[in-house]
Amino acid sequence: MIRLLPLLLLVAAAIVYARTLAWRTARELDRNSVELADPGLRTALARLAEALEIPRIRVHLYEVPAINGLASHDGRIFITRGFYERFRAGQVTAEEMASVVAHELGHVALGHSRRRMIDFTGQNAVRMGLALVLGRLLPGLGVWIAQGLVSLLAAGLSRRDEYEADAYATALLIKAGIGAGPQKSLFRKLGAMAGHGAQAPAWLLTHPRTEERIRAIEANEARWLRTSPDAPA
Repeated sequence: MIRLLPLLLLVAAAIVYARTLAWRTARELDRNSVELADPGLRTALARLAEALEIPRIRVHLYEVPAINGLASHDGRIFITRGFYERFRAGQVTAEEMASVVAHELGHVALGHSRRRMIDFTGQNAVRMGLALVLGRLLPGLGVWIAQGLVSLLAAGLSRRDEYEADAYATALLIKAGIGAGPQKSLFRKLGAMAGHGAQAPAWLLTHPRTEERIRAIEANEARWLRTSPDAPA
């Protein structure tokens, strides 16, 4: 039992850290967001809700300038102010915004938001353990190596979740009668807006490359449209 004590302490510390971070994130979202009610988005979001057989989809506006969408661990969907302003400026269509919401709904429906919290806890425990061991073997370098190894693992898990959420969104958009076109066109626009990361190795990216995501979407789209006019959401 005494030998296991350091490991148990690492796991406990990782759990406390993950829960503290989740609590801080929830407070930040509560403090800096309001429900988004835009008539220009109402029709597209209503089509998603109808496809899911629910009364409505609540979307919250998160007051940060970044261009992003996110799903919190409690199931709420957020669009950032930076993203919303692109829509208001006519650079992003209502259907493209709906594709973002569909993607984030995928994260919620597939349990990614909660699973990421569990993964994050495990990754922190592994990071702490590796840093402790490698730090003794390679003073000055061990901590950096541990961080790099865990970051590679986290990036791979994140890319897997993104592909799964993309697939869910494609199915939902097809079922809603919107189709996958806006999803693909938005990714192309986002690639141009970002203007960076193209040279980074794929295994270092937390999101798949734009062209790889579009190819995966097109493969799913072709398969689902070939087997049924309505893809299951």
